[in-house]
Amino acid sequence: MSINTLEKPAATDDTDIPRLILTEEQVEALGRDLDALRARIVADLGDKDREYLYRIVRIQRGLEISGRALMYLGFLPPVWIAAVGALSASKILDNMEIGHNVMHGQYDWMREAGYNSRDFEWDTVCPADQWRHSHNYLHHTFTNILGEDRDIGYGILRMDRDQNWHPYYLGNVAYATALMVLFEWGVMLHDLEIENVVAGKRRWHDVRGLVGGMWRKARKQVLKDYIIFPALTGPLFLSTLAGNAAANLVRNLWTYSIIFCGHFPSGTQTFTKEECENETRGRWYLRQMLGSANIDGSPLFHIMSGNLSHQIEHHLFPDLPASRYPEMAPEVREICERYGLPYNTGPLHKQLLSTWTKIAKLSLPNSWTKDDVDLVVEVVPVAAAS
Repeated sequence: MSINTLEKPAATDDTDIPRLILTEEQVEALGRDLDALRARIVADLGDKDREYLYRIVRIQRGLEISGRALMYLGFLPPVWIAAVGALSASKILDNMEIGHNVMHGQYDWMREAGYNSRDFEWDTVCPADQWRHSHNYLHHTFTNILGEDRDIGYGILRMDRDQNWHPYYLGNVAYATALMVLFEWGVMLHDLEIENVVAGKRRWHDVRGLVGGMWRKARKQVLKDYIIFPALTGPLFLSTLAGNAAANLVRNLWTYSIIFCGHFPSGTQTFTKEECENETRGRWYLRQMLGSANIDGSPLFHIMSGNLSHQIEHHLFPDLPASRYPEMAPEVREICERYGLPYNTGPLHKQLLSTWTKIAKLSLPNSWTKDDVDLVVEVVPVAAAS
């Protein structure tokens, strides 16, 4: 009887990778366990979650006001640094703990216009409606499926051994560094599929509406951060301009690092379209768990990451309030251990080193490096496992 393989090693000489065999029945039991966890959290949503969001919004607004106000004293270096710090934290909270999570529909149950996923707009150059398509739909539906999930490489990087190697990828580290520095612009261009435009697979009439939306949003952000607010500080125009640019840079470096450490450290796995055909709920959950990684840290660290430091829980439950992930994580980990599945987690420095090592390795042909997959999971019918 044939074996349905969820994940298999790439074409290398590595034949000693451990294999875990799960039956279809076990995978569906896994799905029921996770569905039960989800149902308990949904039933418990209420005032605590609403007040948490309100509190984070108040903090974010306070930090932005403080940062903007301190720019008027930007001629004093310590004050300028404080202003940049406050504004950076404000932008990180707006993008990650508020914007990202609200636009996932995590607070739609509140039925409040200001926090509705369809109407919310965030402080970054990417239009919210385009992000909801490229992220909420494409990424979270087709997570880690080669050829479907464009977050694998963002159209410019080689992030998996099953992506054909080309000399272009010798610049993998340089491209990743540029993407990190300009991350909000990379996110903005994501839905454009610029590599397909260059290749002639998408024509102008296919992207004209997208480009118009990008232009309107980017123009608004550039005017706000690089013209209007600097002009309001008069003779400190250049100081404020530099401060705003620095805050955007800090936000870009941070968001890139958190997101890449949640998707690409050693051990995270990818899948083919064929492997995911007719996917059951249990198999969908399994794909999310094998393709994600967490980052250990303090409660403040988790808040500043938008709780995307709990990327495994986020991929399993993208529409539940992210502030609930820390309390869900121990049970998700226990479920992984019960079924013999890995729970990929580690401190930020470890996940960063692992991610950048992978980026560097994948700049080279497969024959020059080893696969970093440390477990292959196979799903078989009950009879085949007996």
